[in-house]
Amino acid sequence: MTRSPRLRRLAITTAGLALGLGVLPATTPADAAPASVATKDARRSPTLRNGVVVTPGNFTGYGFDQCQAPSQETMNVWWRMSPYSAAGIYIAGASRGCRNQTYLDKEWVAKQAKAGWRLLPITLGPQASCQPMFPRYGDDPTISPKPGKDGSYSRALKMGRRQASSSVEAAGALGIAEQSTLWYDLEGFDVSNTRCRESALSFLSGWTQRVRSLGYVSGVYSSAGSGLKALDDARVNRPARFTLPDRIWIARWDGQANTSTDYIRDDGWRPGGRMKQYRGGHDEKWGSKTINIDSNFLDLGKGTTARAEQGFCDGITVSLPDYGPLRPAYTNKSGDTVKPDPGQVKALQCLLKRKGYFDGTFTGRYGGEVLKATQQWQGDHGFAQRRKWSRANWMSLLAAGPKNVVKYGSSGEQVRRLQRALNAAAPGTKLWNTGVYGPGVDPAVKAWQKRVGIPADGVVNAGVWRKLQAGARG
Repeated sequence: MTRSPRLRRLAITTAGLALGLGVLPATTPADAAPASVATKDARRSPTLRNGVVVTPGNFTGYGFDQCQAPSQETMNVWWRMSPYSAAGIYIAGASRGCRNQTYLDKEWVAKQAKAGWRLLPITLGPQASCQPMFPRYGDDPTISPKPGKDGSYSRALKMGRRQASSSVEAAGALGIAEQSTLWYDLEGFDVSNTRCRESALSFLSGWTQRVRSLGYVSGVYSSAGSGLKALDDARVNRPARFTLPDRIWIARWDGQANTSTDYIRDDGWRPGGRMKQYRGGHDEKWGSKTINIDSNFLDLGKGTTARAEQGFCDGITVSLPDYGPLRPAYTNKSGDTVKPDPGQVKALQCLLKRKGYFDGTFTGRYGGEVLKATQQWQGDHGFAQRRKWSRANWMSLLAAGPKNVVKYGSSGEQVRRLQRALNAAAPGTKLWNTGVYGPGVDPAVKAWQKRVGIPADGVVNAGVWRKLQAGARG
């Protein structure tokens, strides 16, 4: 997380204390509370209903975290301009770096959710007893390393439960509802110190037990080579000893925007239970606003999904691998009659009808009423009125609609419009019309942006939509 340079160095150092081991099957602790219905339901998309937020839902994409929740103006600019769709916020914990949050309140949370942000509520409370940077202020407790007479580390367990209760209360006060994931930030520590490690694991066990019992989803952030290695080793070697979190947030600054690390076995918390902080503190500027952030890649729940698209015009296929130029039938030099592809013409007729430009039957023939409709569209959208329907004309029709921000992790009809328009822009693009902005769409967007001379950042905002709707091909 965003923290002091000295603490950052410690996280990097502790991450190198141990190497990942072999792959073994995932297991569920025998004494763990079963995943609640709320935990399962949390895999739905985030919602804002009755003034409360359920977050982050199903999502695969980019996020950032920082010490102080940004101002509304900054969040607005970053939504329009940055590739990020998720934002970490510190909601609780006596050891967090920014105890006083200037902007963070229930109204702020609701506004971000309405805009589309996936929020990541973080608690930085008691830290491992061997973590040399804590207590940070003197009045913030550290995790008790006392094993007790039975060696159960019951004090640490109870501390974790108390912190979870406090964090759930803080989340509720901000309008962050049940089914949301709450993240505990456990900074890097020496996992070779037995009492320090065992007490930290017991604390996290208590955290998860209480978070789940109160209807939320348990998440844990820690260094790949310390806290999360300890959790993963416990998952494999002592599956009945601790209650493990539902999701993990891996701190591994390797610059790789994925959810993998050599310190943790590949089968743990997959699918849908991982995110990774792949780059530590640095300044980023989007639009006019600069923030010092950590960068993250999320793959949570079912990942980003899109509902199946409803049929168009009694089953006419409008999502095509390519949208070539169309013109009325003509005779070539060899005396052969060349006719436009009827499938593409039907798609054109259907799309024009949906926009109110065509009221004929879907014949698949280019001429007559459909030719009048295409020329009407051309004239209304700044194109020369011609008998030929060009790729630029296709783009304008396929991209037509609201200019909502679309970026990696977006889904829905606006992404389908984008995919179709990109297929029209350049032969060979051939995007599947999935409705999900993922790894296949991102390079196609950036390549088109580069061709038309705008920043190749993969973000499709109002200005980018205008270029698509104007048929810019570069």
